[in-house]
This record gives sequence, C-alpha cells and structure tokens, in this order.
Amino acid sequence: MPPYSDAEILLAFGEPGQREAAFTRLVRQYQEKLYWHIRRMVVGHEDANDVLQNVWIRVWKGLEGFRADSQLYTWLYRIATNECLSYLEQQKRKGSVALDSEGGINLSDRIRADAHFDAEKAEWKLQLAMQELPEKQRLVFTLRYYDEMPYEEMSRVLETSEGALKASYHHAVKKVEDYLLNR
Repeated sequence: MPPYSDAEILLAFGEPGQREAAFTRLVRQYQEKLYWHIRRMVVGHEDANDVLQNVWIRVWKGLEGFRADSQLYTWLYRIATNECLSYLEQQKRKGSVALDSEGGINLSDRIRADAHFDAEKAEWKLQLAMQELPEKQRLVFTLRYYDEMPYEEMSRVLETSEGALKASYHHAVKKVEDYLLNR
C-alpha cells in the first residue's frame, strides 16, 4: 500500500466518518520511525511501547487542532521527543533506573542486560557509547545519525537554534568516536 501524504491524512481526519481510518493510516505510516526514535532514547522495548502509546494518545487528542505550522512529521517527532524526556525524567524521580555519577540516567546496564547483547557487535558498542552522552547530545545524535533529520527540521522539533544543534552533534560525535576507539 503506497504511503498517504500528510495532507490526505489530515483531510480524511477532518471528516467525521473517516477519522478512525485516517488515524490508522497515520499510525501505520509513522509507527516504526517513531518507535525506533523512542527506543533509542529509553532503550527498553516495553518502555518504548509505553511511551509510543502515550504519543498516539496525545496525537489523537491534538490532531484536530493541528494547524500545519510545521510538517506533520515534525509535529509527531516533537511529541515523541517530549514524551521520551518526560518518561526519562519520571523514571529518574522514581529512582527506578540507575543514576550515573552526574545524576543522569545510566541506561548502559539495560543494554548489557538485553538477551541479544553482544559486546563485539558494532551496533551494541554504538548503543553503549550513546548512553554515555548527555541527554540532549544523545537526542541530537539520534535524530541526525539514525533519522537523518536535517538541522533545520531538528531545530523545529527541539525548538532550538541550528547552531546549537550542530555544536551538540559535533560534541556527541567526538564522544562516541572516543568511546569506540578507547574501549
């Protein structure tokens, strides 16, 4: 089934008789991208599914009022990113995840505990390196490296300047390289 344009989805969502079908199309079209974006931030599969469920609830509630000031994709990523950050903050407050020496969430232990973990595989090493990054740098690295999001769009999603994003990405890349070369 060919993907629907955002305009087609929004138009169908505006029609009461087509609302649920349009939302289903939206979910099918963006589910996987949003899942992996969230998964890279919260690490665990179940946690990612929980956060994604919250994202879809917020999207359902807010889609009728979507003004199209930005692309639908950008709006969805903004919601997903905010839900990730809220989830991580909530977990930090609950103390249900280990904190690193700077008070941040250390998700490296969750990666190592994964049944499929193989420290020799490059993807696992990259995931461990990413967990060493500060939250903002990890988010910027994820959006740029995995999602190949342009800085202009990332600026709209994260509501910050392109220059700050480029600097964060540059620092993140250096830290990831250092981790991969020295461990």
